[in-house]
Amino acid sequence: MGILSSILGFCGFGIGTSIGLVIGYYMFIYFQPTDVKHPLIRPMVEQDSETLQRMLSEIPLWVKNPDYDRLDWLNKFVEIMWPYLDKAICKTAKTIAKPIIAEQIPKYKIDSVDFEVLTLGTLPPTFQGMKVYVTGEKELIMELSLKWAGNPNITVAAKAFGLKATVQVVDLQVFASPRITLKPLVPTFPCFSKIFVSLMEKPHVDFGLKLLGADAMAIPGLYRFVQELIKDQVANMYLWPKYLEVTIMDPKLAMRKPVGILTVKVLKATKLKKKDLMGGADPYVKLKLTEDKLPSKKTTVKHKTLNPEWNEEFHLSVRDPETQALEFMIYDWEKVGRHDKMGINVIPLSELTPDESKVMTPDILKNMDPNDAQNEKSRGQLVLELLYKPFKEDEMPEDKEDSNEVQKAPEGTPASGGLLVVHIHEAEDLEGKHHTNPHVRLLFKGEERRTKHFKKNRDPRFNEEFQFMLEEPPKAHDRLHVEVVSTSSRMGLLHPKENLGYVDINLADVVSNRRINEKHNLIDSKNGRIQIELQWRTS
Repeated sequence: MGILSSILGFCGFGIGTSIGLVIGYYMFIYFQPTDVKHPLIRPMVEQDSETLQRMLSEIPLWVKNPDYDRLDWLNKFVEIMWPYLDKAICKTAKTIAKPIIAEQIPKYKIDSVDFEVLTLGTLPPTFQGMKVYVTGEKELIMELSLKWAGNPNITVAAKAFGLKATVQVVDLQVFASPRITLKPLVPTFPCFSKIFVSLMEKPHVDFGLKLLGADAMAIPGLYRFVQELIKDQVANMYLWPKYLEVTIMDPKLAMRKPVGILTVKVLKATKLKKKDLMGGADPYVKLKLTEDKLPSKKTTVKHKTLNPEWNEEFHLSVRDPETQALEFMIYDWEKVGRHDKMGINVIPLSELTPDESKVMTPDILKNMDPNDAQNEKSRGQLVLELLYKPFKEDEMPEDKEDSNEVQKAPEGTPASGGLLVVHIHEAEDLEGKHHTNPHVRLLFKGEERRTKHFKKNRDPRFNEEFQFMLEEPPKAHDRLHVEVVSTSSRMGLLHPKENLGYVDINLADVVSNRRINEKHNLIDSKNGRIQIELQWRTS
């Protein structure tokens, strides 16, 4: 009886289920609502902002924020280069990770940890936009919006006690907003010495984790815990104002700071070639180091002689003894007109032994062209005594971490006063009615300073520094008058000089702030601006 009831019950369940499916299908097909309205179609320009945000949740930053620029060119570049970048990044990661792993695994009694598979996949990251900050300092600040939904395959195998365990990372997603700062900017390639990386907000990190072939993230609560843990750890290390510092080159080499002093004693010259019609000459020597923008050192003029004796000593700052050379030029002084060049030659500093004095007698050449036949003619010799003395560790110039730190005033500065330093960086959008050949003229307490001239340049970069020694700090009524002037390059009385704008700067703030670096709008100029840095140095 029990068997019969079980069979009938099973048959009834099957028949009831079949009938229910047929009735449900019939009702779904034939009983559709008849009052369904077609959706209203409207152009996107007529939608409100909330509707647009729902429709387009992934609007790029360059659309929402005008401060951000499009980076289609960079995304295209990364897309094409990604197969090569993948291999290069993975190779670098292995190189960095190996010594770290080798140092750590003995602490946990692990035999080995190796990358079985390491690839970032075929999908490159994309940059949604970039914002660049202009600070006026020697730095470049960029903020990027980075999104990467990649398909990497990172498999790590660990061996311990004869057992092997593998961990695999797949389906990685990273959304981050890094700030990248390149500073200080230097005149040596790649033109910056350090990279600073900070995160402007906590990053979004999502990934799959397979442990021994099983999806570890499927464990209840583990996914949320790991995600929040990674966010907090990364934020604690790199969330702004904290940063990751990467040194590209030695700041001392990048800034080319002095590493020693070259003492040059010009003793005499012999058998100089005659220049004057009367058979004599009025020679003097100019000395300078190659790759150095400082003015040349100059001896006194010795009149009416072809075998002059000077016995004069000069000191030159050396920045790179391996590549720099001492260059000397001998001139024949003329009372009227241009001085005639009598000869030239160079002495590489690499030929000198540090801390050892050496007397050298180089020949005087017509020019530095080794194939010029005129250099075979005798033009005399110059006798020099050279001593290169490198700085000791305690004598090296201080390497300041903050390139904007105000230095101390030199010895001899009045105790109650100080040194006012005016650095003229650059001007922009200058425009003259008749000509634009600008230079800057400074006036302060009756003293006048001038920069070099630029020809036909609306955006000159001066980068010149001027100093004013003051017995007392500037007062509230003291002003620095800065005037941009254009002078005609042609001889003539018609419009020889033109004012391109001026500004009067109050100096009271520089005493309290110690340093001010600002761009000033020029008065009597349509769009002209000038960047001036002021420093107040005390002893």
